[in-house]
Amino acid sequence: MDVIYTIWLRNLKRYLRSKSRIIGSLGMPMFFLLIIGFGLNPLVTGLGSAGAGGTNYIGFIIPGIVGMSVLFTSMFSGIQIIWDKQFGFLKETLVAPISRIEIMLGQTFGGATTSVIQGLLTLVIGLLVGSGISVTPFGFIVAVVFMVLVGVSFTALGIAFASKMDDMHGFQLIMNFVIFPIFGLSGAVFPLSSLPTWLKALSYADPLTYGVQGIRYGLTGASEMDPVLSFAVLMMFTVITVLLGQHLFKKIKI
Repeated sequence: MDVIYTIWLRNLKRYLRSKSRIIGSLGMPMFFLLIIGFGLNPLVTGLGSAGAGGTNYIGFIIPGIVGMSVLFTSMFSGIQIIWDKQFGFLKETLVAPISRIEIMLGQTFGGATTSVIQGLLTLVIGLLVGSGISVTPFGFIVAVVFMVLVGVSFTALGIAFASKMDDMHGFQLIMNFVIFPIFGLSGAVFPLSSLPTWLKALSYADPLTYGVQGIRYGLTGASEMDPVLSFAVLMMFTVITVLLGQHLFKKIKI
């Protein structure tokens, strides 16, 4: 546990000391929230029956934007593995008499923590822009639980990708190729009920969909999926990605 805690703390301190990273990571969520949200808000109606809890469009997309913020931060936290490879820190860690699984879990929990913090910052800003959302203490806890699951699962997935790569630029390109379809199909900015059948099937195969629906249920009290089902699917995905990340991380060669 000391190893996991130490690596987790290292990642958290690196994040908190990088003010530009914190501010820069808010750029894309704020673009979607302010530009798309306010731009489409007058045009979009009838979302109350689509799982938005009767809120306006801005209130509808805030849970999706929070999910996007957690997704982007968690997936790109895998670049820390490549960074540590290039600067020799990972080699020094791997030759130490500690388990590689502990190292991987420390990196995963560190990345997940920073992604949840980023998601909470996005949520706070979203609530201040006139979303019409009134969050209850229970709903907030539910939303945070789903944010943690999204953070852990996609951080582990990012580590799995990073474990097989050595080039940071290549990692960023691959992550963009993976992230945008995951985000686009998740129902973050549109109701799933409005999709054609074939596209809806792809959305149901997207693990982020269940995270967004869970966060939306916590923040608005309504979603298009049973929150228990969303939790079960996302929990299963988290276990799979953590096991995959551990397997690939153990095979890293320096």
